[in-house]
Amino acid sequence: MKELSGNLKRKMKSASRLYAVQALFQMEQSGQMVDKVRREFLEHRFGAVTPEGEEMLDGDITLFGQILDEAVNWQARIDQMTDRALVAKWPIARIDPTLRALFRAAGAELVATQTPPRVVIVEYVDVAAAFFPEGREARFVNAVLDHMAREARPEAF
Repeated sequence: MKELSGNLKRKMKSASRLYAVQALFQMEQSGQMVDKVRREFLEHRFGAVTPEGEEMLDGDITLFGQILDEAVNWQARIDQMTDRALVAKWPIARIDPTLRALFRAAGAELVATQTPPRVVIVEYVDVAAAFFPEGREARFVNAVLDHMAREARPEAF
């Protein structure tokens, strides 16, 4: 099997982060368990072809699974970190469910992986921009994730 280029590996990791946010959103909205949603994404989303005929990028299956598992395992801690990073008037329960899923995915990487915090922030700001191309959400995500990263991994700053 051909070795993947570094650029393709990075794109696959980025795709996994986007898929993880979608999967966490779906789990919250539908009440489905992590294993069912993971299976659906791996069987029907990774490498799928859109109705417009575009092939979606395969994700990094290992990273995707790790983000989902750690987001579920550490959800209470991640939500508390997110709450502390938000303005007092905006508890996590009041924010957009897509952003809540994004903070949980990013929080999972911050608390349970070796991914450098600055990489986590840049990657999830890009995910926010993909979901909210017209809005100020990307700047908001950057500020919240910076606060979360400094709490979770102060030695990195």
